[in-house]
Amino acid sequence: MKNIKIIALILILFMASLFLVIENEKKPQTNTKPIVGVTTFALYDITKHIAGDTLDVVNILPFGVDPHSFEPTPKLMGNIEKSALLFYSGAGLEPWVHGFAFKQKAVNISKYVKLRELADTDENEEEEHIGHHHHEEVDPHYWLDFDNMKKAAQVITNELIALQPQYKELYIKNRDRYVKMLNTLDQEYKQKLANCKQKSVVVTHNALGYIADRYGFGVESLTGLSPEAEPSAKAMKRVFQDIRKKGIQTIFYENFVNDKVTKTIAKDANITVDVFQPLGNITADEAKAGMTYQAIMQKNLKKLSKALMCR
Repeated sequence: MKNIKIIALILILFMASLFLVIENEKKPQTNTKPIVGVTTFALYDITKHIAGDTLDVVNILPFGVDPHSFEPTPKLMGNIEKSALLFYSGAGLEPWVHGFAFKQKAVNISKYVKLRELADTDENEEEEHIGHHHHEEVDPHYWLDFDNMKKAAQVITNELIALQPQYKELYIKNRDRYVKMLNTLDQEYKQKLANCKQKSVVVTHNALGYIADRYGFGVESLTGLSPEAEPSAKAMKRVFQDIRKKGIQTIFYENFVNDKVTKTIAKDANITVDVFQPLGNITADEAKAGMTYQAIMQKNLKKLSKALMCR
């Protein structure tokens, strides 16, 4: 009789445990991972590679949208408030962050990198075009300098460790792997661009200043640092003369920029036209294809090497 009671008690406990397991499985799974917001593709790429699957990285700037002219909607601003941490590029790229009261920590990455100050030629190009809206005295495209990317990776790693210290070893390991990738890219650029016949490239919007300074070539641009501006007749004449004088064979434009003027100049000057990806953001197709900072910078290198006639 005593054994029967014990067996019955075990069965009751077993059935109760089974019931609790089934009920828990029925409950919707809630996402307990912290959300980290980023404002540019370069910051997204760094954060995603270092964090892995330990948190949700949300790209605030939708893929396929020009970061220079982006304005978040009230709904999107609400989503930003849910982020446990926000990384933004700074240096004037996101004027919408000014006046926004972040409830959580927001890190301006431009404060931790070496910014390129505008030279006289940059400022002259800025003043030439129609619709001049850029009033910063620095070039905001600092993510195209690999040393700056390494500094940004370090800042992001430190902030992620502070947010989730239990993943410290993983974050450091992933940071080291990411920095190694950047060093490899730097070597590839040095080797490919070391011996080139052409000394300048022509672009619509001058996002190449950091690369040009680092690897020793010149940049002629139609609209300076303002991609949304209309090039003036004076700027088009200057660029056309430079193409003829320097024997330039390629003119670059960006996916988010109207290519009408670029193609007209290319046709009149009888040169080729190509797309350069400055990585402020990527297109929807590039996102769908899973393109990374590394893959796009390697693609950019092939185009630059060809335009500069490198051996």
